[in-house]
Order: sequence, then C-alpha cells, then structure tokens
Amino acid sequence: MNLLVTGGAGFIGSHFVLRHVGEYPKDNVVVLDKLTYAGDESFLDPVKKSITFVKGDIADTPLVEKLIKEHAIDVIVDFAAETHVDRSIDDPFPFLHTNVLGVQSLIEVCRKNPSLKLLHVSTDEVYGDLKDGDAPKKITDPLFPSSPYAASKAAGDFLVQSAMRTYGIKAIISRCTNNYGPHQATEKFIPTVIRTASVDQPVPIYAQGQNKRDWLYVTDHTDAIEVLLQTKDLFERSSSESCIYHVSADSEKKNIDVAKLLLKILGKPESLLTSVKDRPGHDWRYALDSSRMRKLGWSPKVSFEEGLRKTVEWYRRRKEGS
Repeated sequence: MNLLVTGGAGFIGSHFVLRHVGEYPKDNVVVLDKLTYAGDESFLDPVKKSITFVKGDIADTPLVEKLIKEHAIDVIVDFAAETHVDRSIDDPFPFLHTNVLGVQSLIEVCRKNPSLKLLHVSTDEVYGDLKDGDAPKKITDPLFPSSPYAASKAAGDFLVQSAMRTYGIKAIISRCTNNYGPHQATEKFIPTVIRTASVDQPVPIYAQGQNKRDWLYVTDHTDAIEVLLQTKDLFERSSSESCIYHVSADSEKKNIDVAKLLLKILGKPESLLTSVKDRPGHDWRYALDSSRMRKLGWSPKVSFEEGLRKTVEWYRRRKEGS
C-alpha cells in the first residue's frame, strides 16, 4: 500500500506513522505536514529513513496532486487539523483554512483520482456536549458543535459525506474521543497539568473541573485507524450514510479526577490545583457509542492509569533531553 499521511508529524499522526512503518515495512509512506506549533519532525526520527517527508499545507491542492502522482498513492490518511479549542475561540480562521479548505483540497484530488481512498480523522466534539445520564452519541445523531474548532471539523465531515454522494469518492470518517499520550502539544489539558505541576506552579482547572471526557490512549486510536485501513473492502462498502466509525474507550473521567491522579503519579500535592474562569461555551461531557468499531475486532488495550504513567514518563524524558 502507498499512503499519504497528512499531519503525520503531529500528535496522533506521528504515532500512526511509527506504528504503520513498524507493522508494514514494505509499504510506501509519505508524510505531509505543515509543521505548525503542534508538529515536530523529530517524532518521526525512528523511521525517517523509511518514509518520505514533505513540509507543506494540505490546502495546497497542486502539491497534494503532485504527491499522489509521484508516489502512486492508494490511500490518504488525514490527521491534519487545527485542534485546540481555546485557540479556535481566539482566532477561528486557521481552523477554517485547514479543517475546511484543507479537507476540500483532499476531496478535489480524490475526485480526479477515482481509485484513491480517503480516511478522514474527525472528533467527538462535532456532536456537542451531553448531559449526565444521556446515552453515548451514535453515528445517526445530529451534529451540534459548540466551538469554532468543532464547527470546522463538522464542516469537513459534511464535505466528505457530500463528496461521497455527489462525486462517488471512496471515504471513511472516524470520530474519536479525547486522546492523550506522548507527542501531544503542551497546551492541552493533560500536558498542561504535567508541565505546571512538575515545576510546582499552579495547575489551572476550568471552573471546578467537573466536566467529563472519555479518554483514549493515543496508540489505541492508531490501532483503530489501522483496523479501518486493513478491513477488506471497507471503503467499497461505505456510503455517505454508513461511512462513520466511532472510536472510544468508555473511560469517562472528570477533569478534576484526572488532574488529581496525575498529581499522585508526579508526587505533587493537590494544593497546586487552581480553579480558573471557565472557557466560553465549554462542553459538559462527551461520549461515543463505539459498538460498530468493536464489531470489526478493535478494542482498547491501554488502561487509563497505565497510559498516564507512560505519558508522564515521556514528558519527563523530553524535559531532560533524552
């Protein structure tokens, strides 16, 4: 298989590239990444001799077309995205550029290459939030995004589904719950707790930390993406109505409980926890029904506490420069 992995130097994308090259060393993997604040080419150092890396923007359609032709690409695995909710509230335009125009760029390339497949990685945030006691979201539920980030991702999803129906492109959309693990940008919630607590600074917690998230260790997510890629005829069987797969660990935690567990692992006091003004439009809770994904044989392997310990250890090593 010849793969173009967009956003392959970012948090989740880099883990996918490392996994895929290790599992399928004969495949040709091309990574396209803009190398914004969230991307780091060094994440790919263990496999850099086995891949082709290109710095560029997925919204640059001629560049994407060139890579597709030069490397005879079979599948685009699209991790490229602006993802940080707070940043999207401050300035939505970069999110519209990558998450909407960038997705349309990939669609245009797929239109011109009918055999090309697109696996578009999305998020649970497109559904908006749930109340306590609400059932996890199903793929048939309507989308009610709360933030500019979530709205831009929902728009990208709709573009893919409409292109499947109108142009007949071959595509799959995966929607995942909150990921955590090594390589994540330091401004995200779990890295922020680790970063601030490690130097005995106040750990900021929105409101009282009662918001709930379903946490999934990053390699469990990349395992799921691999299952979607390797399941026979999955793209051919997908339609605009049936192309969506949910990836979740069924491991909901309150933010305050996550922070307390991290402090315990770090050996730091809970007195560092500091309540700060809540984020505008802050979603209360996310949860996905992943039964369809699990029927393909996938299930998460890394427990939450084990994943946190691995994450803390990685940030410690990175700070020490090892």
